[in-house]
Amino acid sequence: MSKVLFLLCTALVAASGGAVAMTLDEAVALYQNDSIMVSYDDAGKAQLEEIIAAFRCALGVTDALNEKNEDAVMAFAVDLSLKPIVNKLAQAYYAYGNVYVSSKENEGIYLKGKHWGLKSLRMNPEFAELEKSKGFVDAVKVESDPEALYWTTSNWLRVSEKNKLQAVFAGVPAKAQAMAERCAEVAPNYVAGGPFRSLGAYYSGLPKGMGQDLTKALYYLCHVITDPACGACGDCQPALADVNEYFENRTFLAEFYYMEKKMWAEASVLLESVLAEPIGDKYPMMNAYSQENARRLLEECQKHL
Repeated sequence: MSKVLFLLCTALVAASGGAVAMTLDEAVALYQNDSIMVSYDDAGKAQLEEIIAAFRCALGVTDALNEKNEDAVMAFAVDLSLKPIVNKLAQAYYAYGNVYVSSKENEGIYLKGKHWGLKSLRMNPEFAELEKSKGFVDAVKVESDPEALYWTTSNWLRVSEKNKLQAVFAGVPAKAQAMAERCAEVAPNYVAGGPFRSLGAYYSGLPKGMGQDLTKALYYLCHVITDPACGACGDCQPALADVNEYFENRTFLAEFYYMEKKMWAEASVLLESVLAEPIGDKYPMMNAYSQENARRLLEECQKHL
């Protein structure tokens, strides 16, 4: 982080009565393995809040900007050189809302993440031009930034979960599908097969009778798990490398396929395998969070056994 930028951030934060707790360089250094390397506890939550503050500061964002308003974020001037920071801010908001904030209170956080993701996409001049002339889905076809694609999709789908029917009628599913499929083309291994997790959850999470397709959900989730029963769809692809290291791959198969199919025993075995393994050093926050989620899902499964 340049001295000038750090001094500017210090001045901005001081003006709002706060203090700079983390530099931009320190925040960026905590991004490894496409993931954020903080712990799943109060200390990790505080650290992630500092990461968000450092990125907002680097972008020149103050509380005067309504990050929940798409038009406001799109109108906010950001130098193209800071596009990677925009992506990381979108990711940080997703992680914060997903891991540390209750589902009753996290919609606004996902909205912020979604808008910064869209901001990053539209910072690509080719994307912006095509979106205006041919529409969002056609613009996605030329995008090659997996971070922008993935975190826009992830945040947008979380927002859509709050009102699925409204999202369907607004055309969100087609946009999310286009982004996830494009991300799978340009970076299939991003976040341990994240694009395939997104597609699996997408097809499972659509309303019944309005696009839900558990066969397709299984097909995509097969890319990120090595569970033998995943051969059920008959058209499986080889699992990506090292997918078992990222526990959410297995919790997604349990939640979005086995549990939807009421295959409680199969889901239980998979969830128990997540709980039986050490968290490891590669994905400390997400694996710890996934284990807690696995416990919750396992309790639900056991009610049906």
